[in-house]
Amino acid sequence: QVQLVESGGGLVQAGGSLRLSCAASGRAFSSYTMGWFRQAPGKDREFVAGISGNGGSTYTADSVKGRFFISRDNAKKMVYLQMNSLKAEDTAVYYCAASTTMTAGRSVSEYAYWGQGTQVTVSS
Repeated sequence: QVQLVESGGGLVQAGGSLRLSCAASGRAFSSYTMGWFRQAPGKDREFVAGISGNGGSTYTADSVKGRFFISRDNAKKMVYLQMNSLKAEDTAVYYCAASTTMTAGRSVSEYAYWGQGTQVTVSS
């Protein structure tokens, strides 16, 4: 089992950048596929980015491709989401998630463990 705590959210102007962090506790962190999701008011939770256990494979949603970058540091049990060129439509609560499935993809149902979320607000 793994516990996840996100940090780094806040208020930023459009065009700005933020880096979200996710601290994990528990064993065998490097065996988990990690993902970032977001949920805007009145909308479903949606996939943002994912990364394999060893960090060798990353994938991002088309809506953030080229602007958002996911990375991890297994020695520190950390996952990051670097968000650049932020837009008003990026405003949402951002969640870190972990999956025991090596081939976990973009579906919420594939991730068993979730953090409490961190708010990102982009002003236009």
